[in-house]
Amino acid sequence: MLVSSRIGFKNYINWQKLVVNHVISVRHMSAGPTSKRLPLEGVKIVDLTRVLAGPYCTQILGDLGADIFKIEHPTRGDDTRAWGPPFAAPNESAYFLGVNRNKKSIGLDFQFEEGRKIIHELVKSADVLVENFVPGVLSKYGLSYDQLSKINDKLIYASITGYGQTGPYRLRPGYDVMVEAEFGLMHITGTPDGPPVKVGVAVTDLTTGLYAANSIMASLIHRSVSGRGQHLDICLSDCQLATLANIASSVLVSGQPDEGRQGTAHPSICPYQAFDTAQGGSIMIGGGNDNLFRHICDALGKPEWKEDPRFLTNALRVKHREILVPAISQITQTKTTKEWLDLFEGRPFPYAAVNDVLGALNHEHSRARNMVVEVDHPTCGSVKLVNSPVKYSETQPTVRWAPPTLGQHTNEILSSIGYNNDQIESLRTNGVIG
Repeated sequence: MLVSSRIGFKNYINWQKLVVNHVISVRHMSAGPTSKRLPLEGVKIVDLTRVLAGPYCTQILGDLGADIFKIEHPTRGDDTRAWGPPFAAPNESAYFLGVNRNKKSIGLDFQFEEGRKIIHELVKSADVLVENFVPGVLSKYGLSYDQLSKINDKLIYASITGYGQTGPYRLRPGYDVMVEAEFGLMHITGTPDGPPVKVGVAVTDLTTGLYAANSIMASLIHRSVSGRGQHLDICLSDCQLATLANIASSVLVSGQPDEGRQGTAHPSICPYQAFDTAQGGSIMIGGGNDNLFRHICDALGKPEWKEDPRFLTNALRVKHREILVPAISQITQTKTTKEWLDLFEGRPFPYAAVNDVLGALNHEHSRARNMVVEVDHPTCGSVKLVNSPVKYSETQPTVRWAPPTLGQHTNEILSSIGYNNDQIESLRTNGVIG
């Protein structure tokens, strides 16, 4: 970023110092015995989300130290508690366990006035509220941004929806696969001679969750300067378009439709795809530039390809991919994936086995990077979870709390905002909490 000296470089430096000092003060709000506090320690988040995009967002924030109060229906809970098999225990699906660690669950029905009062009390001292209801639904319950910002003008209110707060589709319910279909991703996913297919994981939900977490953290920094919260309008359709990245850029620059489905291949690089190996295996091989391609030629025992006029540059290889790809495939089918991995070991071009998910989780590199952790769960016993992926030198996230059982922390949370035992039991008897 360039800062004009004429419009106040000193002010910019002072602004940076203010941000840093405020972030440090936020981290120290809930000082514990350890000298290394997590980056978001002391940040309080009211979580009204369910399913995937929202819970993924709040799990990221929880991993970074934020206090996440997950509000669930007192009898049904988050929809995904019932999404199985597999289940680790009754009402504890693998799906739910995968995106809800480092949170505290309160079973609460905000259709009751008393339920809404509890949320209002939580919001008074909250830094962030995250929700993923269809636009307009929460305003019926006094829980919209405009309504809650009157209670707490410092509140950062993140709305995660399918299609956003504006536009002709704003009232449509949002589902990952529908957005994949309508906003370009499905059209470019699959084999050239096959139908469009969805990505194997709900990638649009996940990228939306990542954008939401990023936007919330940026808003916390902005609030440290302005003193005010804001409303974040985050939706699957926008995030899907944004993550089309180079494919969208190619269409915008060329003015032409995309090149359609490429399978594992790359529309602008060749070779760069999976090739069949002996005994039904596959191996990925990537020649992202001319030098890498020359190394591939040597590894495949085809040094003459390095001087073949059809393959001298990437553009020429893309032009002649119908010749080059079958020729490589004919060679790769002569050995097993393991044999090719051994032969390619140490060579300076990208290659990889095509593993299933179990193979990926058990991979020696995954183990070395501590990407699977084991936690104790109150009803499931020992449970394995995928770990937070970023390694911090000073403030490493940990699984502080296993994914909660439904309403596990209701009493604790209500007690923290002034409810006594009699009041809590009365609310439970009347079905307001669970």
